[in-house]
Amino acid sequence: MTSKQTLFDLSGQTAIITGGNGGLGLSMARGLIKAGANVAIWARNESKNADAVKELSGLNGGTAKSYACDVADEAQIEAAMAASVADFGGVHTCFANAGISGAGTAIPDITAKGWDTTLQINTRGPALIYKHVARHMIERGPVNGRGGKLIVTSSGQSIMGVNRSSDYAASKAAVNGLTRAAAFELARYQITANALLFGYYETDITAKADPKFAEWMKKRIPLRRSGDHEGLEGLAVFWASPHSDYITGQCLPVDGGLCIS
Repeated sequence: MTSKQTLFDLSGQTAIITGGNGGLGLSMARGLIKAGANVAIWARNESKNADAVKELSGLNGGTAKSYACDVADEAQIEAAMAASVADFGGVHTCFANAGISGAGTAIPDITAKGWDTTLQINTRGPALIYKHVARHMIERGPVNGRGGKLIVTSSGQSIMGVNRSSDYAASKAAVNGLTRAAAFELARYQITANALLFGYYETDITAKADPKFAEWMKKRIPLRRSGDHEGLEGLAVFWASPHSDYITGQCLPVDGGLCIS
């Protein structure tokens, strides 16, 4: 019988996490490191990258390294991919997590610049990341019957209406579509693709919002609380593990029931 200690052992595997130097991404990185995986953090802020690597290196588990990368710049994505493969020998899982909250404008006030910036980072970014990660996984071929995992951070707003969030909602609805297309197209290579539609978690981004928004959200969430970051550790490990190999093309709400309220 497999022991609890080895059921989710990710030793020898490597995961990329874009935007992994804080918030949801760093929480997922903690779980992966504890499970023995190596973690490549791709993010823009090199100071935050260094702090994240220092924290992760203090945990018993895999190795963490960071790479300066703006997901709006394909050249930087390509460079980060090459460096990650050179350092770790290969990539098994990619969490396309980096994103922005959007312009926050009402529909009558939409600007082309605000809309394009949101879509460039939240939608084009994951697509280009998948391009380079998938190329690597395809060229390498399946290992022990497993090709690779692609997981994107989406949002409950992709299936719900929220004021002053049309660009953000559209960008996340688009990655849901990307997920289904990638799952169908890459299945022949044993590469799976799934989206996690996160609800309300307390992060640096939500900390900037009106405190009344947090109160309103917690009242609307059936479980009456925000998401817990510790729970994201196990969630990330599950998606990187063989136990999720038969799940692909899914857009899963992780929101305390918010999308059904």
